[in-house]
Amino acid sequence: MVERAPAGIGFFEKWLSVWVALCIAAGLVLGNAFPALFAMLASWEYASVNLVVALLIWAMVYPMMVNVDFTSLRHVGDRPKGLVITLVVNWLLKPFTMAALGVLFFEVVFADLIAPADAAQYIAGLILLGAAPCTAMVFVWSQLTRGDATYTLVQVSVNDVVMVFAFAPIVAFLLGITDIAVPWETLLLSVVLYVVIPLAAGALTRRWLLRHAERGQSGTDVVGRFCEAVKPVSVVGLLATVVLLFGFQGQTILAQPLVIALIAVPLVIQSYGVFVVAYAAARAWRVPFDVAAPCALIGTSNFFELAVAVAISVFGLDSGAALATVVGVLVEVPVMLSLVAVANRTRDWFPSAS
Repeated sequence: MVERAPAGIGFFEKWLSVWVALCIAAGLVLGNAFPALFAMLASWEYASVNLVVALLIWAMVYPMMVNVDFTSLRHVGDRPKGLVITLVVNWLLKPFTMAALGVLFFEVVFADLIAPADAAQYIAGLILLGAAPCTAMVFVWSQLTRGDATYTLVQVSVNDVVMVFAFAPIVAFLLGITDIAVPWETLLLSVVLYVVIPLAAGALTRRWLLRHAERGQSGTDVVGRFCEAVKPVSVVGLLATVVLLFGFQGQTILAQPLVIALIAVPLVIQSYGVFVVAYAAARAWRVPFDVAAPCALIGTSNFFELAVAVAISVFGLDSGAALATVVGVLVEVPVMLSLVAVANRTRDWFPSAS
């Protein structure tokens, strides 16, 4: 595989927090202006899955899954140190520390500001975010730090495979220890709908694209052009989902505007804390920078599309859990850009790629 030159963050990704903030405002206005419309949209569901939101989530996730190259798994042993750090941080550290921070802040620190029932919902949303390591945006963060492209593909592919089997059990376990009822059937259905099916569709699409590439075209270029072409669909899906979520929650949020800031606190602490642990482990283990940076950043970032979808399916469109996952979108980009800057300034702390 030929490594492509690092590309800068796109216009949409750079200002993602701004677009999300604008959609939050639009959702609040529309939800309060047209409550009957949003009530009708909320009623379009089957087996605890809202059909409108499901369509939007698929629109978000599918283009990202086309980027996942499972043939890269043959390189799984090329850079084992970085992959070990990635797996330990993503699956043994991050979900459990996120749950602990959620309990600490919403049952102790913010206990006088939040009703117990709402606190449980926010904790559930944080757990869903913590158990869903990033997929698509990792490619952006890796490019911005001039990370090893092959290694990034390997870690994303491995994480997606692990996610299929580990996401539901970890979420169920953590929800159980926080005394939140776990609807196993709905949780497993969500994993199939929002991970397995898009992952399979992305793999089939990628295979078709490579098979029908014209002579002289590289597979990377063909897939890249396709993903760029369908990217607007993903963008519309993300922003429309945010509008819907905040439209459903409009009256609650306007009555308690402080909630957004409170939810952001443990998310920010978790993001910086996970990065420090992974980055320090990579430095201590003398991992080359082009692997150390992406292996630390993937644990810091979240697969918020999955977290949003599962929160809606399990807890409902107007739930506090769904709200918490959307706040994750708002927080993520500015935090991640700050960590990219830290990584680039500390490049000399690590050995060069061999």
